[in-house]
Amino acid sequence: MDNTRRKFLKIAGAAALAGIGAPAIVKLTSHTAFASEEAGHAAPVPGETGVHGEAASTGVRVGMVIDMRVFAVQPMLLDQAIAACNKVHNIPHFPDRKNEIKWIWKAPYANVFPEQEVLHKSEMAKTKPFAVLCNHCDNPSCVKACPTKATFVQPENGIVAMDFHRCIGCRFCMAACPYGARSFNWQDPRPFITNYNPDFPTRMRGVVEKCNFCGERLALGLEPACVEACSGTGAMVFGDLNDPDSEIRRVLDKEFTIQRNPAAGTKPSVYYIV
Repeated sequence: MDNTRRKFLKIAGAAALAGIGAPAIVKLTSHTAFASEEAGHAAPVPGETGVHGEAASTGVRVGMVIDMRVFAVQPMLLDQAIAACNKVHNIPHFPDRKNEIKWIWKAPYANVFPEQEVLHKSEMAKTKPFAVLCNHCDNPSCVKACPTKATFVQPENGIVAMDFHRCIGCRFCMAACPYGARSFNWQDPRPFITNYNPDFPTRMRGVVEKCNFCGERLALGLEPACVEACSGTGAMVFGDLNDPDSEIRRVLDKEFTIQRNPAAGTKPSVYYIV
């Protein structure tokens, strides 16, 4: 454990004994070594970086539309999308489900859209699993909660990314995320990787991880792995939300979509056709 982590844990421990909550800890650390050590991964400040609130309408802002009508008819597609993501990102497969690491996964409609729950639902909402992943929000609460800036918004495309080396395992981001889109490595994940991809870094025990919208693939001109796995079906459409001529905008202009927990004020960039 390096001095930076030791310093944070001392601050966090003292704050816990004093009854100070997570927001106070974030405030305490905002002017410490974490801020001074930042080198290119600064968490955007509202009104300054163009990725929060109304400023998100400029520049590139990637997003995704998930058409559950397609997945309902072709249920194996979702399995293919999950498998592709797991393989590309060295996601471990723990035998105990309580240790499960999830980047994209299945969940019932009632869990994905509890605010949309009604007595009389369609057959799809009752029986079909829904695709769930990080929403890569315009106003991400996880970024605000992270004291080390291990999670940050990439200003060039709006992706909420992770710097695994900066993560100290405090799990404030997990508590702040209203979508349950982050997983914690309770044990060393490396022995549980079934298909190792040397082009993507593995993680270690005590690190939080989540979907990164395949930022490493986008940099190479490729689509996200899950989108590529569903190619030609329309189940997943990915692109620039700010480009009126993009495929994703054409879909959004045509179809009625919903988002997960919009009342949280995080402004998700993932849309669902249900």
